[in-house]
Amino acid sequence: MTTQTYNGWANYETWNVTLWMANNQFLYNTAVACVQYVDNNETPYDKFIRCMINGKRFTTNDNVRWDDDNINRDEVNEMMAELVD
Repeated sequence: MTTQTYNGWANYETWNVTLWMANNQFLYNTAVACVQYVDNNETPYDKFIRCMINGKRFTTNDNVRWDDDNINRDEVNEMMAELVD
């Protein structure tokens, strides 16, 4: 059995949200802040989702919801951590 991936990510949705975070200044700055100021009750990506929803930004510009169930949150959290390393 082979594992399907999308451009090295778990799937299209995971790739898409990380692509937008890495290539949009506002989203990048928000992701960095979420890593730097996360508390013990949530992950950086959960904090990022909360920030996006509170700001009424529910999707990427490609219409992928930030809280899509298909997103591999472990991969996104790892990518976000690398933004501040």
